[in-house]
Amino acid sequence: MSVQTKAAFILGTWFGSGKAPVASGTFGSFAALPFAWGIMLWGGWPFLIAAAAAVYFIGVWSAGIVMRETGIEDPGLIVIDEVVGQWLALLTAPLDPVCYLISFFLFRFFDILKPWPACWADSKLHNATGVMLDDVFAGIYALICSTLVSCRFMPENGWMSLIG
Repeated sequence: MSVQTKAAFILGTWFGSGKAPVASGTFGSFAALPFAWGIMLWGGWPFLIAAAAAVYFIGVWSAGIVMRETGIEDPGLIVIDEVVGQWLALLTAPLDPVCYLISFFLFRFFDILKPWPACWADSKLHNATGVMLDDVFAGIYALICSTLVSCRFMPENGWMSLIG
């Protein structure tokens, strides 16, 4: 296996989280959370959206290689798409574990439900772009919902502000 192929598998499986025996997408989404927390802590939402954009293109590249190597159209072990979608869902979430869990569950809900145009990308684009794009749409739906929830029901600085 070439270095390029190894790198594609490492990134495409998001450092192995996609190799979970069940619910690999859930494991990939969960593995995205600490990275998002660190990026948000370091640079805020502009850095997280830039990271999501960069990882999207890395994901198209790595998914294409993993798809070619496995011979499977959308292998479950590719979870870099969940990382991008999860990061989009977290763009407006305060650094608060409850807010992150809400965004996590909303993203998983929309990733599984696949409302239009996510279902279109999933069923019509039989390539690496389709693998990535359906999760981008799910992430945008989750972002909208988590933003509405946080604006309506959560304290200004997240649930942790009520404790401290």
